[in-house]
Amino acid sequence: MFDYITGTVDYISPEYIVVDNGGIGYLIMTPNPFIFSTGKQEKVFIHHYVREDIAAFYGFRGREEKALFLKLINVTGIGPKGALAILASGQVEQVVQAIENEDEKFLLKFPGVGKKTARQMILDLKGKLENIVPDYFPNLFNNKLETVQNSTFSDSLDEAMEALKALGYSDKEVQRAAKDLQKESLTTEEYIKKALQLMLK
Repeated sequence: MFDYITGTVDYISPEYIVVDNGGIGYLIMTPNPFIFSTGKQEKVFIHHYVREDIAAFYGFRGREEKALFLKLINVTGIGPKGALAILASGQVEQVVQAIENEDEKFLLKFPGVGKKTARQMILDLKGKLENIVPDYFPNLFNNKLETVQNSTFSDSLDEAMEALKALGYSDKEVQRAAKDLQKESLTTEEYIKKALQLMLK
């Protein structure tokens, strides 16, 4: 079983990163690829997900995030894509609190989570997440990327919107967020964080 991989981030897309380790490029699906930087040495905690029709690596900044991902994908109705969308929100403490408080309304805000799945999350996970909610999560999006030039802000917004679509948000939801954010000058990572905060209000 794989625990982590250390290597250089060679490529970043809205859905995944490619980490070069020993001349081999590992394609790793991750909640928010833009928290990583190309050309930088990274340690990525990974889960090797294998089913009859898929074999994929899912990667995370820390073991805690990975542990929550594993809890989520064991809930009936939540697959890896749905779990990534929940982790990408940067609102993990709120998710845990919603589960503990049986707040279905909050859980329904995530793409692919209906009333049945929200109820299943509560039934399966309530009282079982206390050990995997450290102070790490509030800082999920706080790693600052390099300062970018003004001309790249529109590209950053486009990349952020593509990342949101990859997580399962609808075109309508993404366009609404883009409209609210188009006057701001942010990095891709910051656009994603702000858009997700708007969607979860």
